[in-house]
Amino acid sequence: MSELERWEGRFSAPGFVFGTAPNAFLKSQAHLLKPGLKALTLADGEGRNGVWLAEHGLDVLAVDFSPTALEKSRKLAAERGVTLRTEQADLAEWNWPREAFDLVVGIFFQFAPPEQRSDFFAGIKQALKPGGLLLMQNYRAEQLKYRTGGPSDIERLYTRALLQEAFGDFSALEIKEYDGIIDEGTGHAGMSALIDLVGRK
Repeated sequence: MSELERWEGRFSAPGFVFGTAPNAFLKSQAHLLKPGLKALTLADGEGRNGVWLAEHGLDVLAVDFSPTALEKSRKLAAERGVTLRTEQADLAEWNWPREAFDLVVGIFFQFAPPEQRSDFFAGIKQALKPGGLLLMQNYRAEQLKYRTGGPSDIERLYTRALLQEAFGDFSALEIKEYDGIIDEGTGHAGMSALIDLVGRK
């Protein structure tokens, strides 16, 4: 079974795998957001984060490789009375735009194998405008002991050193590591080993 087939299977189930509420870390950064900002949400799935950003007046492009997930995200946006632009794409082959976004959001963006990850990180940096904001929340290696979500392959989990190497040339970079309880549908539920990044290009 391919990755696309696996995710299509998950997203074809009734309801929302990760719920319809925004990620708690993303929500905690609301003070950094302004209406009119152009935002890119990576692997946005069924739209909970992209729709929340649109509700705050941002111009959002949500990218995911699952057409089923994107269809759900468009329906959620319609129910909430907001506009969400969507694009179905495999980010490993996506033509990353150059300096097009004020904000890039990557929430549990850990499907890339190590050999592709540096290209993804380079794409994120390319897509951000000078002064643009990057918000990411992902799992640390310690997540393997909790098994409450995320990949089971330790090479896909993030470390402070990995993120510092990738984004250490930003004008501002804050990385926080901690364990906390997540309640995001059936996909992410329970105590989790988290790493948050707030960066300014």
